Amino acid sequence: MKRMKAYASFDDYLKDQNPKNQAIIRALRRFVKRIEPGLSEAVKWGNGCWVSNNRPVAYVYSATGYVQFGFFSGSSLKDPRGLLEGAGKYVRHTKSAPVPESRSEPLRRSSGKPWARTRNFSACRRLTAQSTRTRAEALC
Repeated sequence: MKRMKAYASFDDYLKDQNPKNQAIIRALRRFVKRIEPGLSEAVKWGNGCWVSNNRPVAYVYSATGYVQFGFFSGSSLKDPRGLLEGAGKYVRHTKSAPVPESRSEPLRRSSGKPWARTRNFSACRRLTAQSTRTRAEALC
């Protein structure tokens, strides 16, 4: 049986992931810190986790081609838009995949805007024309 890797810190876990997934994990890290600043970062079961009072709340799992962001008590969350996956008793997750370089690089070069890598680029451009860049970035 293959043993899971052990990491001394969330930073060590992050450094060991592929560069495309690192970008997604960094964004999730900022998101969690903004939404729930009281959560602590940890590594449990070989994955990055956010904990409260030594109890795991959320996790990030890095796989080839995608990052899974999940909630240990996800089955108790309201999910009217059906964003969460999973059929287990407790855990629910969502997956995020990097935009393939073949699609993102021309957009990044042509626009010079970091949010041009998103899959909703045209919607972002319309929003930018209608409102401020900050609002468009937040929605994308």
